Amino acid sequence: MQRPRGRSARIRQQVHHAVIDLLADRSADELSISQVAESSGVHQATIYRRWGSMPVLLEDVVDAGPARTSPLPDTGTLRGDLDEYAAGVAGTLSGPVGLLILRTAVSGLSPQQEQGPSTVLLERVEQLQEMLDRAGARGEHPPTVDELLELVVAPLYFHALFGQPAGAEDARRLVDRLLEVSPGRRSDPA
Repeated sequence: MQRPRGRSARIRQQVHHAVIDLLADRSADELSISQVAESSGVHQATIYRRWGSMPVLLEDVVDAGPARTSPLPDTGTLRGDLDEYAAGVAGTLSGPVGLLILRTAVSGLSPQQEQGPSTVLLERVEQLQEMLDRAGARGEHPPTVDELLELVVAPLYFHALFGQPAGAEDARRLVDRLLEVSPGRRSDPA
């Protein structure tokens, strides 16, 4: 029986911190369980017993990352929720932990492996839909989740992976663009 708080949680936290620290100066492919064991102070046998392999451990670190633990805003307005959410994503991706987790998640993708949305993404999409549904219930005209992902989230991730991470002001500009083009907010030309 696993103890959710206590030794099991402490070991998971130690190992996760060690992985994140080690990823600061090496790629996920260069990481080994023996390095994680040495850095975390957790015996290799314990790491193997709990995770079994580096890919499983890396997936667990990614799954426990900011996408799962950051609550979505509820400011009372669609604009406020979107601005706060986008700025939060930009902030996470510009920090060392968010960027490391993102790069690790992407480096774990295999061309042979059938790709589908991760559990973390599916959970986040569900939460984003609830945020947009709240706006609709207030009489606002929210975009779709797909529009939010394509016009705000995807550019933030792209910049974090391939260039300079976007800042809060960049995130707000992306929200402006989203609100200009989403069908419920578009004004039809006369």
